[in-house]
Amino acid sequence: MKVNIQAVNFNVDRKLVDFVNERLAKVEKFYDKVVSVDVFLKLENSSDKENKTAEMKLLVPGDEMIVKKTSKSFEESVDLGADALERLVVKFKEKQKL
Repeated sequence: MKVNIQAVNFNVDRKLVDFVNERLAKVEKFYDKVVSVDVFLKLENSSDKENKTAEMKLLVPGDEMIVKKTSKSFEESVDLGADALERLVVKFKEKQKL
């Protein structure tokens, strides 16, 4: 599985990149045919504390799944997004079996 990370409006540090790679590797346990994941980390221009958005696009053969989560930290956004992707992948896998 290939993970592409793009940061919008800020520079991403190595620790965050490692966290994203490590967290998204767990999604592959649920479905081994994942082609790639595109991760867009955005720093929204608002006075709100919850201004860090992680948008993830997961590509599997024949479909793509998009998840967007916003929270106080990028780690939390990525974690919530990865959980949502895991649920989507499990549903997708169940549909494939039918």
